Amino acid sequence: MLNLVLFGPPGAGKGTQAECLMKSFGLIHLSTGDLLRGEMAKGTELGNKAKTYMDKGELVPDEVVIGMIKNKLEENKAAKGFIFDGFPRTVEQAKALDSLLNENGTPISGMLSLEVEKQELIDRLLSRGKISGRADDQDQSIIENRINVYNEKTMPLIEYYKKQGKHFGIDGMGSIEEIAGRLEKAVEKL
Repeated sequence: MLNLVLFGPPGAGKGTQAECLMKSFGLIHLSTGDLLRGEMAKGTELGNKAKTYMDKGELVPDEVVIGMIKNKLEENKAAKGFIFDGFPRTVEQAKALDSLLNENGTPISGMLSLEVEKQELIDRLLSRGKISGRADDQDQSIIENRINVYNEKTMPLIEYYKKQGKHFGIDGMGSIEEIAGRLEKAVEKL
């Protein structure tokens, strides 16, 4: 089974590249945002728990998100693998994910980290904001703060996966097709 963590700062193109990897390798995309919305829409126990936190403006606890991931893995036992997008965000989350996947004998195959220059990230997000209407993609100071939070809180994951020999830095500059090609080459080496 091929399990990938798709990693990168806001605006790196994770969603777009996840679509390309899904098509190329027949993987299932696990976006934590989609999982949360899906579980809440179904009214599951985990979805209801998540809703109580979200309604208060709080982060959903890791154990709830891990529970949702576990459910998704069980629903897709015949899958060729998964792309984890938006999770893990911290070393603690990565350890919890490793524990869950190792129970099933399907560990993370690799972390694909999209590396994009800061100004390019800002430009991409501002451009996306014009199309999507997302307020957080239209204000450069908010975008810069999101990038800074990523650098401070999420970057330690790179070291975590490097120690396991599973980190692969991918040049995230260029066209969608060029980046997709680099990602595919990295995955084929796993």
